[in-house]
Amino acid sequence: MAEAASSSLVSRSSPLASTEAQLEALARVPISREFDDALTACGAGPLTASAPEVLQLNVGKLCNQTCRHCHVDAGPDRLEVMSRETMEACLAFLERSGILRVDITGGAPELNPDFRWLVERCRGLGRHVIDRCNLTILETGPGQDLPEFFARNGVEVVASLPHYRATSTDRQRGEGVFERSIAALKRLNGAGYGAGDPARRLVLVTNPVGAFLPGAQGSLEAEWKRELARRHAVRFDALFCITNMPISRYLEWLIASGNLESYMATLVAAFNPAAARGLMCRTTLSVGWDGRLYDCDFNQMLQLPVTPPALCHVRELNDPSALAGRRVATGRHCFGCTAGAGSSCGGATA
Repeated sequence: MAEAASSSLVSRSSPLASTEAQLEALARVPISREFDDALTACGAGPLTASAPEVLQLNVGKLCNQTCRHCHVDAGPDRLEVMSRETMEACLAFLERSGILRVDITGGAPELNPDFRWLVERCRGLGRHVIDRCNLTILETGPGQDLPEFFARNGVEVVASLPHYRATSTDRQRGEGVFERSIAALKRLNGAGYGAGDPARRLVLVTNPVGAFLPGAQGSLEAEWKRELARRHAVRFDALFCITNMPISRYLEWLIASGNLESYMATLVAAFNPAAARGLMCRTTLSVGWDGRLYDCDFNQMLQLPVTPPALCHVRELNDPSALAGRRVATGRHCFGCTAGAGSSCGGATA
């Protein structure tokens, strides 16, 4: 994979900045069957959601990195951030609901000016909080105190690291990212993370650096723990393997490199009924930076909202049970979550 792009699709006025253009590009690829047909054939369709168990909040597209594989098209040039007013609507819904887990993502969520306030409010409601961290944000001036802040508030840190080797990581995320990521991991270790304490849980997330599926999560976790400890004296609790979704900047790379058709063929051929039954959209409600509701973070980036349309914004969701049993919006990109061992924000699903 080529060196990380220097700016977002939006700032480069790329045609793929349009979600319609992304969906059209996927629609033009010849594949053997559609996603809903694959679900029906294995008895896993139609895809419906239960009452939400996880509230995932995307608090903005602003990020200190511009990674080649980013499905959010995040970067320093993306200024969309969730307002405190929208956060308050999310908290009001959270308080009415039985949802116990809040998953905060971005961009770099820590760059939202109200990030710390949001974390403390969620913890005040007794909810478990997950922060999806790119690690290098901890090496910036505003992020220097975050390891200690996370530790004080019992925040689970789910941190992106493409590989335990510098070359692979920097190819995907930019020059020098690996070195800064290792420094951040050591600071998290210093704050008590990665030592088996459930209140200071540190999870690493890896995406393949190329047009292929992740390896077996269990064996990779053992390898990563061994190599990061041996090479850098870094420890962590678990590894999640996530498949790159054929949308946004990763879709751009697939097209430019001539890999789109073969990658989609790989995803379709590797469809796994067991993975389909563990899809995160069945139990997750995703909230965009503007408060709009989606079945998952990937649908959010393609602007495929929840149904019914009357419940498209968090401020309109007075009854938490109203979304139970809803039909999940699907498309060809969904093959990315059901290929092989499956893929979700929690790693493999089968």
